[in-house]
Amino acid sequence: MTSPFVPLGSQNNLPPLKAISMEEFLLSTLPERDYLLHPVIPEQGIVMLVAKRGIGKTFTALHMSLSVAGGLSLFNWHAPKARRVLYVDGEMPAISMQERLAALATGMAAPPHAMQNFSIITPGMQSRPMPDLATTYGQQALEPFLAGVDLLVLDNLATLCRTGKENESQSWTPMQTWLLDLRRRGMAVLLVHHAGKSGDQRGTSAREDIMDTVISLRRPTTYSVAEGARFEVHLTKARGIVGEDAMPFEVHLRSEGNQLIWDVNELVNVQAEQLKQLLAEGFSIRDCADEMGVSKSVVHRLKKKLEEGGDAGAVRY
Repeated sequence: MTSPFVPLGSQNNLPPLKAISMEEFLLSTLPERDYLLHPVIPEQGIVMLVAKRGIGKTFTALHMSLSVAGGLSLFNWHAPKARRVLYVDGEMPAISMQERLAALATGMAAPPHAMQNFSIITPGMQSRPMPDLATTYGQQALEPFLAGVDLLVLDNLATLCRTGKENESQSWTPMQTWLLDLRRRGMAVLLVHHAGKSGDQRGTSAREDIMDTVISLRRPTTYSVAEGARFEVHLTKARGIVGEDAMPFEVHLRSEGNQLIWDVNELVNVQAEQLKQLLAEGFSIRDCADEMGVSKSVVHRLKKKLEEGGDAGAVRY
């Protein structure tokens, strides 16, 4: 870790900025940027996980965090090695959080070092209100807990950033300044946030400017409540993520005894099966597109692959 956070207004004692020549910069030996959770959370990455209420973003964020803490896998993602995680929860009752973590740790057979690397700040265990991280005072309240942390998780922005107006970019500026300083100090940050009616993150779009990755969880059009946790995973911003790693996919959580298992399928294969059923029922291309929530061009490409007997996974969006 480098020097700690210095609040705005207290920066008179900072060392001066320095500039180096391009030649000197290109000759500098810099460490390669590794991943905390490949390919979605790079070292010093700022990542946002977005979903509407009830889809499973907190459970997903917890699973991502425990995977990073244990050097484990989740979906198509993998943590190369165990890292230290601080999870800041803004709203959940302590007993509810305890039950979720216990079920998750048992279900994924989390090794002891994963739980040792995972620390949590949750409202029910405090003798004071949770800090408002949109303020310098709130940010300073977390400082004693940040030493040695590789991944800071903030769940969620609405409850932990209470000052300012959600739709104003200026209200986001103090938070953005702090996040960039955490990056400078070597930390990655995962922000959990609510989605608006469109499915995109709620509030000012300026939040996404500094993000490396934006992960959007969405309900499939054919979803039934009886199915439990089933959703699509889309990378709506994917800096440096290309090819198959950037493609959307669908996951469905099931249990076998005490074990939790995520079934992962390429989204286009799921959609191809859905299209096959709709066409068999006599739906038009337009009706298929409306029913599936995709464009007619995607339906045409899926239909062509089905007619050719080819791999639907080759369909491009």
